[in-house]
Amino acid sequence: MENKEQIFETLVTILVDEFEIEREEITLDSHLYTELDLDSIDTVDLVIKLQELTGKSIDPETFKSVRTIQHVVDAIDQLLHG
Repeated sequence: MENKEQIFETLVTILVDEFEIEREEITLDSHLYTELDLDSIDTVDLVIKLQELTGKSIDPETFKSVRTIQHVVDAIDQLLHG
């Protein structure tokens, strides 16, 4: 995952495959909890998947403030590229 576009595409794939969310519903502005209907356990699962993909440890505190897909993309980009 070199750039934010690739991070977004990877995130979309995870959400479609693992959480059965329709691809058309996922945009950078999609709200994880209200629009995509994820709950806190789903978010933990998502963090675990992202850790596996990036090989980086993700601080759960980082994701407490995450609300949209854009926030997730930015957090992963920051993790990968400092």
